[in-house]
Amino acid sequence: MRKKLNIFIASVIFAAILWGSISLSDIYYANVDVKLTLTNFPKGYTTGSQLPDKIKLRVKGQGWRLVSINVGPETEFRVSVDGDSGRHSINLYDYLESNRWLLSDVEIINIYPDSLRFYIERIISKKLPIISGLNLEFKPGYGLASDIIFKPDSVVVKGPISLLKTMKEIKTADKSLSLLDSRKETEVNLIWMNGFEYSTNLVEVILDIQRIVDKQFENITVEVIDIPPRKEVVLLPNKIGFNVRGGIEILGKSKPDQFQAYVSYFDLVKDTTGSVPPILEMPKNVTLQFLKPDRLRYVIRSF
Repeated sequence: MRKKLNIFIASVIFAAILWGSISLSDIYYANVDVKLTLTNFPKGYTTGSQLPDKIKLRVKGQGWRLVSINVGPETEFRVSVDGDSGRHSINLYDYLESNRWLLSDVEIINIYPDSLRFYIERIISKKLPIISGLNLEFKPGYGLASDIIFKPDSVVVKGPISLLKTMKEIKTADKSLSLLDSRKETEVNLIWMNGFEYSTNLVEVILDIQRIVDKQFENITVEVIDIPPRKEVVLLPNKIGFNVRGGIEILGKSKPDQFQAYVSYFDLVKDTTGSVPPILEMPKNVTLQFLKPDRLRYVIRSF
């Protein structure tokens, strides 16, 4: 019985192989995505033009050949820029001969896109600060208590002159982090852009995440600055209260003398309403929620 079962299994496997061999010998149509690669740039030149990462080929050939294209190593459609700078407008059908691997046992029915336009220009380098491209979601009641720290905080960027000369910063790649409720350290790549290189592509990210709380201060004296000689200003009232928000560790250590409230004499002279809002200087990473009162009356005396 066992011998008959083994014979049956062997027969099924042989039949499957035979059927597959016969089937793969038939002619089929298929869509194949192929990586697009530009080659033979002049030394010190590149392109920042928006080009597709891959082109789509509609091909006709025997099944076994189409399978080998799809499951084998990643294939490239190589386009030479012939060591020339400036504007290029090309037809990809003109490059079939230089991609002879495509012509081996298959017929190219269609190429999409079938033409490209791009600009070859000089490479320059520039040091740029890193900014966040992170998507952060916090648990209720939590948030960033201080600015995001990047290590390094800047990178040397090499890229096409027309684009790089106007850039002020470089962004990290998109990365989502959720349910954050404590300090977090992670790594993230810089955003990929065609024709650009970085002194380092991977940066460390430090997120100072704390419970966000409010804290109230009262009876903070408001000073008047820039008072000229022989002038006196009386504020009504001359003290304010306010509510600020921030990380629990930051606000827990904050004291009244870290806050400075003032008004400028020149703002009083320019005022036409009879009252002015006080200016409040606060520690870093603290945000003001409200002032009480939010405007102060004043009297200016000369002597």
